[in-house]
Amino acid sequence: MAGTAGRLMAAPSARLADELVRAGQPLLVETFAAWREAARDLLVHGIPPEQVTWGTPHMDDLLAGGDLFSGAPPTAEASDNLPTPPTETPTGPLRPAPHIPRSLLEMLQSAACCRVPDRWAFLYRVIWRWQQGEHDVQSPADEDGARLHAMVKAVHREEHDMHAYIRFRERPESAGPPRFVAWYEPRHDVLPQVAEHFMSRMGKVSWMIATPGASVLWDGHTLHNTGPLVRDAADLEDTGEALWLTYYRSVFNPARLNTDVMHQHIPSHRWKNLPEAKIVPQMVSEAARGARKVGQYEAVGQRKGTTIPIAPEDAQPERQQPSKLDECRRCELWQFATQAVGGDGPKRAKIMFVGEQPGDQEDLAGQPFVGPAGKLLDRVCEAAGVDRDTIYVTNAVKHFKWEPRGKRRLHKTPVQREIEACHYWLDKELASVKPTVIVALGATALKSVLRTASVTLKDSLGKPLRHEGRWVVTTYHPSYVLRVPGEDAKRAAFDTMVEGLKLAHDLLNRPIGTPDEA
Repeated sequence: MAGTAGRLMAAPSARLADELVRAGQPLLVETFAAWREAARDLLVHGIPPEQVTWGTPHMDDLLAGGDLFSGAPPTAEASDNLPTPPTETPTGPLRPAPHIPRSLLEMLQSAACCRVPDRWAFLYRVIWRWQQGEHDVQSPADEDGARLHAMVKAVHREEHDMHAYIRFRERPESAGPPRFVAWYEPRHDVLPQVAEHFMSRMGKVSWMIATPGASVLWDGHTLHNTGPLVRDAADLEDTGEALWLTYYRSVFNPARLNTDVMHQHIPSHRWKNLPEAKIVPQMVSEAARGARKVGQYEAVGQRKGTTIPIAPEDAQPERQQPSKLDECRRCELWQFATQAVGGDGPKRAKIMFVGEQPGDQEDLAGQPFVGPAGKLLDRVCEAAGVDRDTIYVTNAVKHFKWEPRGKRRLHKTPVQREIEACHYWLDKELASVKPTVIVALGATALKSVLRTASVTLKDSLGKPLRHEGRWVVTTYHPSYVLRVPGEDAKRAAFDTMVEGLKLAHDLLNRPIGTPDEA
């Protein structure tokens, strides 16, 4: 097999595989090496799979007449001493030695560890098909190829689970080696591979892994493979295990038991390989009978709690903050908006307008104040004699909050938690732009800027406030001017906005002195 298979090795009294088949005898093999030798001989003699009966030495007496192939492939030196096989058989000339790619050979070797009754017959059918030119047999799309891949996957999963679920028990030093022992009941024949894993993980510490069919012992230098040495896990119990079970019971919380998650993490057929398996079913049963409800009543009732006053925002767990506004998920508004709308204007503006939130057109365009409210704001700047392009405009809330009304999306006022969620972005804008004066357009913007819900728009109009080293001027939001009924009311509201902007412009030249917190 591509440089890996030698001539058939058998005991002096054993016959070649093809002779046994022609004599109607089953081929009994128990290792991949023995199967490989027999399969090579059968392929050379052109014997198809349907003529071969495969078995293991543990089969019943009906197959007891066959010879057992055992041992490893011969070395190059040993092969030179073997007799040369005949070049022709009664059925015709011998076929050339099979050439199997390494990838397929590795799959066959893994699949040979899968405990299915017909594994040797199946593997021979795969290798026979390959030798006949049916190379699709290695593909998952082929029926035999799909089964081969499934067997390899099952073996690799068993190796992984055995790494994860083996529990070593420490023995007293006075007992001598091995220092650690473990019991496991694998579903497939993966003990040799798993032993190599623990050889590299546990160094020179001696250990033993026992299974129902075989055992491996590591003395720190050499790995020893033997037959079964332990009957079951009970033979390995120690005082440390009793202490562990006591601890396990004490930390088990029936009120938080979730059996679905438990089975998802560790399937029930793996419990038998864990020391705590003997008490888990009982604790699960007790939880189902009512312990889940009263499991910690007594202990919790005896505790003396202390009430610690803390602001709700300080009680939130620390979370990784978004680096881009489009990634913001600090509140639920992002789910219903087209996009987040950030600020716009000079990087170092002296005046910053802070509105409430983007409107319908701003949500679609991704820019602040581009709809009717934005056009009115342009008129206010023109009437106040302030260049609109020198002002940085933004909103306290960065996503459009709306409710459907027919085919239209109508503005809906943000609630306090949504305003607080956007403080993060407003603070970043204030730190970057560093405005001297903030013009709060409406009550929502004023509450966001001052970080309090106790201020009102009516009491703040026309009255500049000092807050965190800046002037804060309050005026109406442009949308208020657009919707207030009556031309006189609209004109008065417009004039109030103009006066507010003029005041903000005048404050640029007024020293703020020591900041007063609003």
